[in-house]
Order: sequence, then structure tokens, then C-alpha cells
Amino acid sequence: MRKYTVALPGLGAVLPILAAILLPWAATFEAQTPVDQLAKAPSGAQTFTILSTSGTNGNAYIWTAADSSRMSRESILLRGQVWELDQKAEIGADGMPSSLVVRGVTPQGNAAETFQTAAGKAKWKSPVDAGEGPYTSSAFYVAQGGTFSGGAQLLIEALLASPDKSLPLLPGGRARAERLTQLSVGQGDAKKTVTAWAITGLSPSPFPVWATAEGKFFGVVSGLAVLPTGYEGDLKALDKAQDDALSERSPALLKALLKTPSGPVAFTHVRAFLDGSRFAEDQTVVVDHGKIVKVGASAAVPVPKDAQTIDGAGKTLVPGLWDSHQHVGDDSTGPFLLSLGITSARDPGNNNPLTLARAQRRAKGELLSPKVYPSMLIDGKGPNSAQLGTIVTSPEEAVAAVQKAKADGFTGIKFYGTLNPAWVAPAAAEAHKLGLHVHGHVPAGMRPSEAIASGYDELTHIYFVMMEAMPDSVVATSNGINRFEGTGRYAKDVDLNAPPIKSLVATMAARKIASDPTLVVAESLFVPENGDLSPAYAPYVGTLPPATERGFRQGGFAVPKDLTRDDYRKSFAKMSDLVALLHKSGIPIVAGTDGSGLELIRELELYVAAGFTPAEALATATIAPARLLNVDKSTGSIAIGQAADLVLVEGDPSHRIGDLRNTRIVMMDGKLMDADALRTASGFSGRPKPAVE
Repeated sequence: MRKYTVALPGLGAVLPILAAILLPWAATFEAQTPVDQLAKAPSGAQTFTILSTSGTNGNAYIWTAADSSRMSRESILLRGQVWELDQKAEIGADGMPSSLVVRGVTPQGNAAETFQTAAGKAKWKSPVDAGEGPYTSSAFYVAQGGTFSGGAQLLIEALLASPDKSLPLLPGGRARAERLTQLSVGQGDAKKTVTAWAITGLSPSPFPVWATAEGKFFGVVSGLAVLPTGYEGDLKALDKAQDDALSERSPALLKALLKTPSGPVAFTHVRAFLDGSRFAEDQTVVVDHGKIVKVGASAAVPVPKDAQTIDGAGKTLVPGLWDSHQHVGDDSTGPFLLSLGITSARDPGNNNPLTLARAQRRAKGELLSPKVYPSMLIDGKGPNSAQLGTIVTSPEEAVAAVQKAKADGFTGIKFYGTLNPAWVAPAAAEAHKLGLHVHGHVPAGMRPSEAIASGYDELTHIYFVMMEAMPDSVVATSNGINRFEGTGRYAKDVDLNAPPIKSLVATMAARKIASDPTLVVAESLFVPENGDLSPAYAPYVGTLPPATERGFRQGGFAVPKDLTRDDYRKSFAKMSDLVALLHKSGIPIVAGTDGSGLELIRELELYVAAGFTPAEALATATIAPARLLNVDKSTGSIAIGQAADLVLVEGDPSHRIGDLRNTRIVMMDGKLMDADALRTASGFSGRPKPAVE
């Protein structure tokens, strides 16, 4: 899971949104502070547990120092990725942080960040940027990094203390807090009532933070939660309460944005991507009662007299796009994805009760969302267990989890890295017996060829395909940081035309084992330095909140001291070559982002750069995933009888695949949506920049 900003792989909409609000303190630390020199929490510090539904991921501490500065310290271990941070904030006379300093380490390297105000000026320096500006009135600095707990504490308490519960932000934007709901938590003397507040202005989704009746920080609940020690048992209740409260807004949004035509709709004179394989010029496509009823040359297809006609001259009509690796965050994710032309998504692991609740709301006509095909994420128990995973401790429990997935309406099973390799075969066999698709990470100690032999239908992430050629030491620890560091170190030297990759590709081709490469994730991990503008997000600069856009410049993982960034870039290039080889070998490729969805067209651009034609790249985000999920008879292409899931884009993606970002009209099940209205509802201030030749 990833995010709404550039960030970490596998974190969904969790850490990025958290990271968007996290603050630093105020000296000028350039060198990375060793972990043993970070601040030590005193005995009276408030203690927090960092956790998810699958277990504990770390600890946090908040306290006030003798000099009145606000301190926080965090340690997080998330599937091998480590954060060790401290943070210090000095509060000025206006109640805002006047000095902030962050120290420590993240997977991207040195976390050092500073901010301070003096003589009417504000100045900041982060791992990705530096800037300054006038400070003539109160404003709250939103850091690029920092501690989750300390950042959330400072911001929510400042917002709740402001008369209208809003604050101007630095480097830009404005945050607002809106009351969501209340809940009683704790037992006995620890029982208290806490209130959830939705903070907007930081990211496309509202960010819920819980506060006490006194307006003090209580905790954060998302894919990762930060809760006071002793209140861990309230996680599920808090999660459900805030999700229920956020969902109350959804019916009105659906009513405002989704329009049912009074009769047929005709897209005339469009360039159309037909049959999942080819572009055709000057076509007319007619939709009626949610289905495509006519397709053909405009000169030959009559437009019904009562049809709403949409002139497509200079535009291209494509099937609704699929994101085959989209960890749906909340109700607001739906309009956001639809604004990008994504009408179908495969969710490969999430909070199961909330996933099912969203599906029920969509079925009732209460939620505007793409059609979501969810997989249950199943993992073993250990320090690198997946957050939000269904944790099993025996083969019998693994089989039972598969049975529950089927009973609950999931369409697939995603296995994860800490699962015992010996449990894959019986669980996969049960999944196949029940008609469930089997995919996922490759468990530590297992190679992809062994996963296929045990029942995988698909391999997730291109670095797990490359794991076939990695040393035993990397394979044994591939559920941790070595799935990145190991492939970053060794992939550049792998011969793709020799064993073991050659034999793996032959097996995948013979058995039609699909690949969900998430090549854009590999690019973000291996290619950029901190401060580099990610090409996945460059077209959106200037259209999203500044707190989100700073994340567009977050670099890849820190490179080990005995390697260089160029080594990592060469390994990424080899992974790109591997995707091209899979495609040329006839292996089904499905495009997914493991991010916010903004990255989908960049994924396709990377395929084109690797040698796909634009039509072949577009097929990976339309007909290919529909075929993989056995729904291609009803969706995934423009053909008579198909569901009217369509996107009208400005431009010519048959030559510039990036033109797919220029959505103008989105149709789902024959109902119309204006892409600009969807963008506005999702926090965009305008359209993305056009693609460049």
C-alpha cells in the first residue's frame, strides 16, 4: 500500500497522509543523528502504541521538556522498513511552532528537517526542499517529515484552539477541522469520551484525528494507528466509528456527481480503443440502459433521435481504466479514482470489515466508487507481518481464512511475505476449489517458481519476479527490507536470457501466470534522489494541496554505503527490461499502482518506454485485468453488449499514452460524470498539465 504523496511501498493511504502533517523542530542538523543520540523519553512521558489490526509496529512518546518545548520520539518497524525519529517544537507567542527540528532516519535516509521564525521571516529546510517567506501573521508549518504522533498532536491542538477551527499553513494552503463523531473508550477509571475531527487541506482525503474533551490529542486511526497505551483494544471501534461518520457524506456526493441520462448517449467522431486491442479513427459509440449498443464508423452508425450527443472530435474514447493494485483508503477515494478515469480497481488487501462495508454502500447506491474486486491478504505472524493482514498461525488457519474470504465475497487471496511457505499449497488449493484467484508477495525463503508450483496464479511486484535470481541470503529475508535492498544490489547484474530467469519466464508463459509489476513503485524506490520531482506526479504540480505536493519530491530508498544511486538505477532498468521480456513472452501484464491512482498513467508510460505499443500498454489497464478476473465478457473493452464503462480524454493516447490523464467525461454503468467536477470534489484545483511529446 502506498499513498497520496510519493512515499513508501505497501502503505496505502496511511503513512503519506500521516506524513503530510508531521512536523519538525528548529536547529540546523545536517548530519544524520545516530539513533543512540536521539532524545530519551522521561518516565512521565505519555506513551503510545503504533499498531494495526494485525499487530504492533512500534512505540511513540510525547512530553514537555523543562524548557517548555514539545518533544516526541518514535520507533517504527514496518515490514523491514525502519523509522527512528525525534522531534522538538518550541511554541511562539501566537501559539504556532516558532521552531521545529526533526532528527533521525527513515527508509529514505537522513530525516533532518528544520523550521524557524525570526524577524518577520519563516525559513525551512527538509530532505526534499528548502524555502523561506514572510511571517507577518500566524501560520502553522506542515513538515515534509517528522513524528506521526508529535505532528498530529501539534496540529489538532492548534486547530481546535483557533476560533473557526482553521489555520493558514506553511509552505502554503489552509487546514480546517470538522467534527465527525464521538465515542466512549477505555474501561473503569480510564474511560473517557473522545471526538474524531476530519482535517482537510493537507491531502485529497480528509484526515481523521481523535481528541479528548479538553481538545488535546488522543490518537490517530488509519492503516496504521497511534493510540495511548492501554487503549489498543479500542482500535476496531474507533476505526468503525470514524468510517461510519465519513460515509454519511457519501450519498449527497453521489447524487451531485453521478447523472443518469434520460435516454441513449452517443459519443460521436471519437478516436476509440476497440476490442481491447486497437485504436480506430472517427467512430461513434452509442450507449443505452447502461450497455454499449452500437459501435462503428461515424459515417455508418446512426445516432438515435432522442440521444444525448457528445462530440468527440479531437478526443479519444477508451474503456474505463483499471488500477489492478489499489488499496482503497476510504469513501473519498472513490471520486478521486473516478476523476482519473479509473472505473474498476482490484484491492489486494485492506481492512476487511471496512472493505465489505464500502461494497455494501456501493451496492445500495450510497457510495460513488469504482467497482472494487477485493482480495483477502493472508500473512503469518512475525515482526514483518503486513498491517491489515489476516494473520494465521497454522495451515488449518490458512485454509479457514480462504474459506472465510469466499464466504464474505472476496474475489481473490493475496499471500504475503511472513506466511510459512509450506502453507501456501493447501491454502491455494482451497482457494482454487472455491474459485478464488491466488496472487501476492512471495513468502520469505521461497522463490517465485516455487510459489507458482504451490498454486500462485499471479506474481505481485516485479522485484518478486526478479527474486528468482537473487542469492539465498536475499530470498531468506525477502519479507523485510531485502526485497528492495537485495534486488537493488543484484538485479543490475542478472542475465535475463539465462537461467534461472529464462526458465521462470518459460514456466510463467506456459502456465499463463500473470504479473502485476507495479513498475512505478520500483521507479520511485530506486531512481530519484530526495528533491527530485517524480515524473508520476509532475503533471499534477499546482493542482493539489502544498502538503501533498511536497511529497512529489521524496526520493527513493537510501542506498547502502557500498553502492551508488546509479547502481540502483541500473537495477531498475533491468527490472523494466524484465517487464518487457514478460510481455514479449506472452505473459499477462496488469497495470497497478500500489499508490493513490495518480501513478497509473506513469505505469503505462514506463511500459511504452520498455517497448510496449501504446495500444498494448492501454490493454494492461483495460481488457487484461478484466480477463484475469473473468469479467471480460461484461467489461474491459468497447464492444457491443459490454457495460458502458468509458472515459473520454482530450488528445491522442495512441501516440502519447500520457494523454490518458486528460479526462473530460467518465461513464460508469452508463451513468455520466464530469471529470472536472470529480476533480473539484477530490481536492484538485485544476486539470493536470498535458503530456509532452
